[in-house]
Amino acid sequence: MLFIGVDLGTSAAKLLLMNEEGRIEKIVSKEYPIYFPQPGWSEQNPADWYQATTEGIKELIAGSNKDDIAGISFGGQMHGLVVLDEEDNVIRPAILWNDGRTYEECDYLNNVIGKEALSAYTANISFTGFTAPKILWMKNKEPENFAKIKKIMLPKDYIAYMLSGVHCTDVSDASGMLLFDVKNRCWSDKMIEICGIKKEQLADIYESYEAVGTIKESVAGELGIPPTVKIVAGAGDNAAAAVGTGTVGDGMCNISLGTSGTIFISSDKFGVDKNNALHAFAHANGYYHLMGCMLSAASCNKWWMDEIIGTTDYKNEQAAITKLGENHVFFLPYLMGERSPHNNPNARATFIGMTMDTTRADMTQAVLEGVAFALRDSFEVAKSLGIQIERTKISGGGAKSPLWKKIIANVLNIKVDVIESEEGPAYGGAILAAVACGVFKNVEEAADKLIKVVDTISPDPELAAKYDAKYRQFREIYPTVKDLFNKII
Repeated sequence: MLFIGVDLGTSAAKLLLMNEEGRIEKIVSKEYPIYFPQPGWSEQNPADWYQATTEGIKELIAGSNKDDIAGISFGGQMHGLVVLDEEDNVIRPAILWNDGRTYEECDYLNNVIGKEALSAYTANISFTGFTAPKILWMKNKEPENFAKIKKIMLPKDYIAYMLSGVHCTDVSDASGMLLFDVKNRCWSDKMIEICGIKKEQLADIYESYEAVGTIKESVAGELGIPPTVKIVAGAGDNAAAAVGTGTVGDGMCNISLGTSGTIFISSDKFGVDKNNALHAFAHANGYYHLMGCMLSAASCNKWWMDEIIGTTDYKNEQAAITKLGENHVFFLPYLMGERSPHNNPNARATFIGMTMDTTRADMTQAVLEGVAFALRDSFEVAKSLGIQIERTKISGGGAKSPLWKKIIANVLNIKVDVIESEEGPAYGGAILAAVACGVFKNVEEAADKLIKVVDTISPDPELAAKYDAKYRQFREIYPTVKDLFNKII
């Protein structure tokens, strides 16, 4: 049997073909545009996702025995609002996870409804990227479009619907909508009422490893695959990446360095930190996880390299960095505002500490270190809950950089395990498809058998101590400049 994992990312769909032994047969990537119609807004056309997915599947399975395709599943960018009308047509462009337009709605949810109430209803508080404030924004700013809504969906679930005809979502992705009772793994009636919608406008809920149905015959014919292929619910990108890195046991940790950055801690028990600084979500293995999410991670490096210094030679730029732990330049990586732990859509990226002898390499180093320091902000929250983390897996595009992995190991002062496959969400999606098709009895068994650690970066005590001192300086910058951000937006 063969299994397809689809990672519906922010800039591209990455598709992966895996056999039942877990070996990756082929990988295909299909890019699509992202639109910024106003400052702080971020949108995409769901039709672009579907086109990229179907074209990617055709390319992916070319040369394979198509009759062996057994299941398709997903990891997908979370929180995006996709709205369909009575005829299941998309009403407006999807509002993405990194869109900051809903600050007024978040203020209403957090300060009028109240963070305590939100946490009781959903285990989380409101962030501008979440789906519920986007729904309220539509209600307030686009009432004509709001009145047309028949179904409210998330990005990967729209693809699952187009393939299967089933309006579905999974528990991990639903957790990031602020409409989901995470503890009880069901929709929150209170939040449905607050948002002014009806339960029937929401999708049916599945565990991530459950099949929602089979592929539509018309789509199967177009793709040239059997109509018996199972469409499996899949997971939000971070939960799927956790599956793909084997982060499914109690106390396991994964850091994802994608467009956004996350620190993901798997738990067998439901739990919430008292300030809701970390997200408390359902996990793709049937349990729970805590997660800190920063909105700009590898995208900070891409912005710096591509847009500012104008190079694609990332390797040589990083080779010029020689002052680890001794850089006097700091970078706040808040290019799209920030989520964990500051929850401030008005936060902005900031360089500080430059002098006449500051070099280009110092600035590049500051960008890499700024992302690592921001990850540590969430790491410190987890430590405050008594969670002891001695090592972490790592995934995402940024994980391909040996230097960045070394910086993270020393900034967090933990071991960083590199796995054989760094394909994250796409590989996790393929594993979930294999579980749904009965190859493995559960997600834990699949992870134990398939995920292999091939290298470990251990922190250097002397360098970790230097970075600890630098982090103490870094963490003072945001509180010092926070009030300025409201004046310069």
